[in-house]
Amino acid sequence: MAGVRALGVLSRITSRRYALVTGSTFRTFSVAPAMLARTHVNYEVKGDVAVVRLNDPNSKVNTLSVKMQQEMTEVMNEIWANNDVQSAVLISSKPGCFIAGADINMIQACNSAEEVTKLSQEGQKMFEKIEKSPKPIVAAINGSCLGGGLEFAISCQYRIATKSKKTVLGTPEVMLGLLPGAGGTQRLPKMVGLPSAFDMMLTGRNIRADKAKKMGLVHQLVDPLGPGLKGPEERTIEYLEEIAIECARGIVNKKIALTKEKGMMQKLQDYIMSFELVRNQIYKTVHGKVMKQSKGLYPAPLKIIECVKTGVEQGPVSGYLAESQNFGQLGRTTESEALIGLYQGQVVCKKNRFGTPQKEVKTLAILGAGLMGAGIAQVTVDKGVHTVLKDTTVEGLARGEQQVYKGLNDKTKKRSITSFERDSTLSNLTGQLDYSGFQKADMVIEAVFEDINIKHRVLKEVEAVISPHCIFASNTSALPIKDIAAASKRPDKVIGMHYFSPVDKMQLLEIITTDQTSKDTTASAVAVGLKQGKVIIVVGDGPGFYTTRCLAPMLAEAVRVLQEGVNPKKLDSLTTSFGFPVGAATLADEVGIDVAAHVAEDLGKAFGSRFGGGNVEVLKTMVDLGFKGRKSGKGCYVYQPGLKTKDVNPDIDEILEKFKMAPNPAVSSDSDVQYRLVSRFVNEAVLCLQEGILNNPVEGDIGAVFGLGFPPCLGGPFRFVDSFGADKLVEKMRRFEAVYGNQFTPCQLLLDHAKDSSKKFHK
Repeated sequence: MAGVRALGVLSRITSRRYALVTGSTFRTFSVAPAMLARTHVNYEVKGDVAVVRLNDPNSKVNTLSVKMQQEMTEVMNEIWANNDVQSAVLISSKPGCFIAGADINMIQACNSAEEVTKLSQEGQKMFEKIEKSPKPIVAAINGSCLGGGLEFAISCQYRIATKSKKTVLGTPEVMLGLLPGAGGTQRLPKMVGLPSAFDMMLTGRNIRADKAKKMGLVHQLVDPLGPGLKGPEERTIEYLEEIAIECARGIVNKKIALTKEKGMMQKLQDYIMSFELVRNQIYKTVHGKVMKQSKGLYPAPLKIIECVKTGVEQGPVSGYLAESQNFGQLGRTTESEALIGLYQGQVVCKKNRFGTPQKEVKTLAILGAGLMGAGIAQVTVDKGVHTVLKDTTVEGLARGEQQVYKGLNDKTKKRSITSFERDSTLSNLTGQLDYSGFQKADMVIEAVFEDINIKHRVLKEVEAVISPHCIFASNTSALPIKDIAAASKRPDKVIGMHYFSPVDKMQLLEIITTDQTSKDTTASAVAVGLKQGKVIIVVGDGPGFYTTRCLAPMLAEAVRVLQEGVNPKKLDSLTTSFGFPVGAATLADEVGIDVAAHVAEDLGKAFGSRFGGGNVEVLKTMVDLGFKGRKSGKGCYVYQPGLKTKDVNPDIDEILEKFKMAPNPAVSSDSDVQYRLVSRFVNEAVLCLQEGILNNPVEGDIGAVFGLGFPPCLGGPFRFVDSFGADKLVEKMRRFEAVYGNQFTPCQLLLDHAKDSSKKFHK
């Protein structure tokens, strides 16, 4: 599931708004009523410097909303018309946020690519006026400066930023299937060079302030201040403002140069980049990397390359035109709609719709220090929660504690935390072999073996020592929670919390409630998950819940495809070319062949022949031979430490030969194999909604993409049905059903959507 991790960037994107400002008429300084009416942008003149302060009163972050841009236009016109003002400072009054970006709702409100293009052109005009300002403007950056916010900042003449951890600069538009549409594709390459500009725009990566200074994104850094008579945030903003005012005056007085003398290395780099051959090689290399990683399924990265190339090779007029037109085209693509839908779904899934729990979880106990248990501890200790990690053996406990230490130490090596912070965080972790101190626990999460008898035993042991308010959560991936809760004296305090491996990388947490689970128990579980930084879906109880239930039939189909003679590499190629970050054979190895076999058997008993496909004996035979996937070094592939490349396990040929099936040519083309895999996944997802396991399609899409790696470019199974067409999907499934039977029978809700094209899962 490693491929899904790239999506982690999505969770860092704050709601962003795209520029929409019209009019360029100058106003005089005497518009007092307008000043009084302003709510988002205010300014005061300090000597000969105008200090412009941004503060959206309706949001935790500043965004380039229509209102903010209208007021910004008014303010800048007044400043330019005021002869007493020589320069300006642009600063945010909001702690931890300069400008987070632009309003995607404005793009969604457009009815054509031309309307989206117009949004881009108006943003370009606004920032061109800032760039050509007769009075120098200093952008004083504290906190997130992303998307349109960064485009605003780089159009200013000078930039200073605080060295705070919250101060990040970036262009995350690509994660929404868009490109920087207000001049970013044209200004960034000139500012930081082609390679760095491509890296920023094609990855959406956040840049810390110190790196931004080295790159040339900002001119000067300011140390954040600690607490005093005022809080640290307030003091830092005041100090930043003082420094920014000094810089603005220094620029006017010619004490600070806006352009510095280029060093020998910079001159050499410029000389090399002056050769068309060199530039073309960069375009070619970047294009190749994008195609390799995206399989050409995401149009935005390719459009970014096109815009940059046009600007560099044909000049700014052509470059800005290409940017606005491509922005317009991207704003109307299904890929952008899918990615924006995922972003908005994430926002929904990062809220606790069950309210505030009666008691905050301050002490969390975890049973089992294996890969999952230690992973849960890892994402808990650094949130200030006292974490107890219990195992039955000294060796198991030591391995788990080492995993937690390694995770934190890796952050120290990357300099994201200090060694003191690492050790301070580790002090929140207590490892033990017994239940001592469990009476202080507010929640216990079990991560023991997937065996109902073992889970019943630990549940009874835990209930004998915990306090009445303590919640018992199970990290099972498939066993029904009501079956586990059957052994409990307090079933209202029992809940499922299904984490995904590796816990510190995978964003999803699937919370499972039974008919008896109390609302407060659910609220507490969601609150813990949110504190751990997870994206949360809350689903109903049943075999496999939602995620495992969707994955199982697809993996069953993958086994059948292998039995029909398609080798693991070809199977992986077919799934990744459809948009899955990880191929089906690799996914089985990542999940664990033993886990896949166990789940296939359990769900086969629960759902009967509908969950059939490949012969489960294929998986059982692999397990008997020790081929359990990545964790054992062999599965469908052979894994060697230190090697990224992997070869097909030659020993599985004999197994597949033993269980060989004759493929039916009518349903065995590459496209047919892809849709056989995908349709079984999608049909099960829709059935989960039909049966009430899922609360809504949004959580279904989020769970599938962030937990199982469903193609992000398709936006999840429900958005896929909307865009592909339920009727077309049913038509394909009927063809497969004629050959394979009820495993491809469309569920009733899917049939309802196929009969009525006006029915959509997403309005």
